[in-house]
Order: sequence, then structure tokens, then C-alpha cells
Amino acid sequence: MKYYYRNDKMARQQQADVDELFDVKNHFYIGNYQQCINEAQKIKSSSPEVIMERDVFLYRAYIAQRKFRVVLDEINNSSPPDLQPLKMLADYFANPCRREAIVAELQQATNRTNYDNHNFLIVAATIYYHEKNLEAALRILRNVDHLECLALTLQIYLKMDRLDLAKKELVTMQEKDDDATLTQLAQAWLNISSGGDKLQDAYYIFQDMIDKHSSTSMLLNGQATCFIGQAKYEEAETALQESLDKDSNNPDTLINMIVLSQHMGKPPEVANRYLSQLKDSHLEHPFVKEYLQKEIEFQRLRKQYSLSA
Repeated sequence: MKYYYRNDKMARQQQADVDELFDVKNHFYIGNYQQCINEAQKIKSSSPEVIMERDVFLYRAYIAQRKFRVVLDEINNSSPPDLQPLKMLADYFANPCRREAIVAELQQATNRTNYDNHNFLIVAATIYYHEKNLEAALRILRNVDHLECLALTLQIYLKMDRLDLAKKELVTMQEKDDDATLTQLAQAWLNISSGGDKLQDAYYIFQDMIDKHSSTSMLLNGQATCFIGQAKYEEAETALQESLDKDSNNPDTLINMIVLSQHMGKPPEVANRYLSQLKDSHLEHPFVKEYLQKEIEFQRLRKQYSLSA
């Protein structure tokens, strides 16, 4: 069944009238980080709350672009409490050698958590997620009725292969705001994890987002994942090539290209090129770290076998 959404100009204008940051948020959620920054810098509001939330999305977009120095330079000890967690997140990604200390600091901070500070909850859960401490991430998000926290909880359940719990989380999101970009994306993630006929439904959601906003590496990778799951390899390659044109270093695109190259039976050097690029640009990516560990283990077993032979 194809999805149809209220995407006419009038509906969008009504939403924008209610939320001054409507476009800023949507660009961030679909992975259009530069446009998020551009839109955020245009916002002039008399409301301190709007200005604060604008700055939160601005700095989160810089973090997503791996421009950590901007955040570390601009957020200092005198900056508002809502911005402080973002400095911690930028520090975590920018300085792998400090991660153990940052996690220890985070554990202390969670003991005095203000559950009204959604930025802290999102940052804490994100760090725990990257540390593979999914239980701690879920604990910090528990009973928080905030759409982005709900979406993050759903992602964690999918990572844990708990489709049943992810579905319950989606129902909560739909009851809160069925038309929200985050809710629609959550539906697509769930559809991909469900597989089968749901892959086509997920594809339509990503296409609707592209038609409504613009194509981004995130949305194109979503479509490519749907195509790969349906063995539509040529369509997947077209989507991934478009994604590479937008960002030649996007790790998800490079990983999907590696997978796709194997499915399409391309020469080993094709996948190896993408792998080399991934190692060169994203040494801290979980896929790369796991791959390098497997390489070391393989060499160890190979050496052990050679000695015994």
C-alpha cells in the first residue's frame, strides 16, 4: 500500500506558523545539515526559547558534519545549560582518547539528571549508544514523553532486535504526532527491519520526504537499503551513486556500496576501494573498528594454522 501525506503548501505553512523552527528541525532530521545551519542562521526571534532551540539544532548540525571545533570553540562554561551537553558530545566524538573520562563524567551527571533537559537526555543516550551500552541508553530515556527521545528509544529497540517493543514505541509517537517527520522516519525504520512487503512501504516514505524537502544521503541510503532487501541492485546503485555525488565520504553510503558490490558480483577491488576510503576517513566508525578486529583475528588464526602445519 502506498503512503500519502499532507504535503501541500497550506499544511506546511500552518505548521511553520506554529513552529518557527519547523524547517530547521526537518532539515536536521532528514540529514540536510548544511541547510539546517543556513536556515538556523536566518532565524531572528524575540523569544529566548526559540533562540535557544535554534542554537541547539545549529550546533547539532555542526556535530553531524564532524565540525567539532566550531562547537568546542563557541560553547564555554558561561554558555546556557541547554548547550553544555552538546559540548560534551562534540568532545566525545573529537577526542577518542578522552571517551572513558567523558563517560565517567556522564555517569555522574545522570545521577542529578533534569528530565526537562531533553538535550542532555539525547546526548547521554547517544553516547551510551556509541559505547554499546544500550541498557544505559534506554534507562536514561525511560518514561520521557518527547518525540525525539521516543524516536531514539525506537532505534535502540531495533538495534536490540526487539521489533515488538519498537512497534509499541511507534504507536506512542503516532498518538503524539502522526504527521511529524520523525514519526514518518520511525515508521520507515520499522518497515525496513520488518522486511518483506514493508520494504516497499519504507521506500515510499523516503520518496515522499525527498519530494517534500530534498534528497539527502540519509534518505537515499534508506531507499538503497529497501532496494537491496528486494534484490533490486541496479536501483540501489543509482540511489547510492546519487548519495556519493552529494557526499563522497558518507560512511553509510560507503558501507552500502561495499555490500552492494558483493551482491552484484563486482571485482574484489571495487569493494576494496570503498573499504580503503572508509578506513582512511572513518577510522572510529563501528563498522571499521569491527572489521579491523576481524582482520587481526584472521591473521592470528592464519599464523597459528601455519605454525601447526
